[in-house]
Amino acid sequence: MRDWLVAEGRRFWNTVIWSWAGWRASWASEKTLRQWSLANLLSAGLAFALPLTPGERALILALGLMVLVAELLNTAIEETVDYISTARDPRAMRAKDAGSAAVAVAALAAGLAWLVILIG
Repeated sequence: MRDWLVAEGRRFWNTVIWSWAGWRASWASEKTLRQWSLANLLSAGLAFALPLTPGERALILALGLMVLVAELLNTAIEETVDYISTARDPRAMRAKDAGSAAVAVAALAAGLAWLVILIG
């Protein structure tokens, strides 16, 4: 049991290290990740400044994080496509556009949640 716990602890720690490395690399290279992070900080600050229910706050915070997730996945798609080939290919463009669309849809979901909460 102890060996299993040590192995799982190592595996978890490695995951933390690799995830942090991915975040730092994306932060350094992607202006949009920095912009969405700032938007999230402002959104979270507003969510705690306004008299929202815990559920409303949780929704706003979770959707804000989902925008960051979408941006990180979009970055991964773009990096992979660029690594595979520098040639122009319609499939590569569709992959990149789909990643970008995913970010836009996540952002729309977050904005729609804010709209419904503020109007409702």
